[in-house]
Amino acid sequence: MENQYQIDPECLVLTRPDRDMHNRCCGGKAWCIKDICGIICAVLTWLLIMYAEFVVMMVMLLPGLSTYPFYSYINIVVFQSLAFLAFASHLRTMFTDPGAVPKGNATKEMIKQMSFREGQVIFKCTKCCSIKPERAHHCSVCQRCIRKMDHHCPWVNNCVGENNQKYFVLFTFYIAAISIHSLTLAVYQFVTCIKHEWRDCSAYSPPATVVLLLFLIAEALLFAIFTAVMLGTQLHAIWNDETGIEQLKKEQARWVRKSRWKSIQSVFGRFSILWFSPFTQPSPKTKLESYLYSV
Repeated sequence: MENQYQIDPECLVLTRPDRDMHNRCCGGKAWCIKDICGIICAVLTWLLIMYAEFVVMMVMLLPGLSTYPFYSYINIVVFQSLAFLAFASHLRTMFTDPGAVPKGNATKEMIKQMSFREGQVIFKCTKCCSIKPERAHHCSVCQRCIRKMDHHCPWVNNCVGENNQKYFVLFTFYIAAISIHSLTLAVYQFVTCIKHEWRDCSAYSPPATVVLLLFLIAEALLFAIFTAVMLGTQLHAIWNDETGIEQLKKEQARWVRKSRWKSIQSVFGRFSILWFSPFTQPSPKTKLESYLYSV
């Protein structure tokens, strides 16, 4: 039987036809990182969103439907929309391939196929034995080289890279928005309950209502600040056509910098309302770029 393994004498890595099944699940259809810390952080994120959902709906808005129907219905629609978009953005960031370079493609045969010019420098990752495209970095958690890697985020259990940066920006935006909205509702509810009878403010006892509201205020304030800072950092990096790693290392730009508008379009696509949708992605790369990244 013919041996399906080929050993690259320079990398000393076994390269197999199924090497790119690493970090994939559901029969290779979905991208997923099997990192216990990231999984715990992702589940914790879902639980915190569900807690905010419970307090906002069951403690504040639904009990007031008969008394203040317009106020309750408007805030229910706004909150549920933000919660759905935040959850969807988180899932898209988590289960989207961030731009992983094929593992073990730094073989002599592959290099010949790419037809590099004589004297052209080829960067090779010794950890995953892959040809590193420009601005790619190796992630020790994903154990892959990621194109235009910004950072590895445990809260989404994935790297933030070329293919999922849009979803990560939307995730921070919607979490910041839902946190501010929850904080506003909780403070208003707290003040209203102080002015009126506590028994009429919630279906729960006054002590339970106070504890639920205070915990929601603390959670919303913390995540509003954290995600707002992350959102500002991401937008600043996109605006200047830099990644978080490049900013941290203070790397000199060896690449041709895009204009600010082109840099934004490379992440979000052409300007439209779809910028705010986690269900669309920017236009695919050119055929040449796709070939170089897929060999």
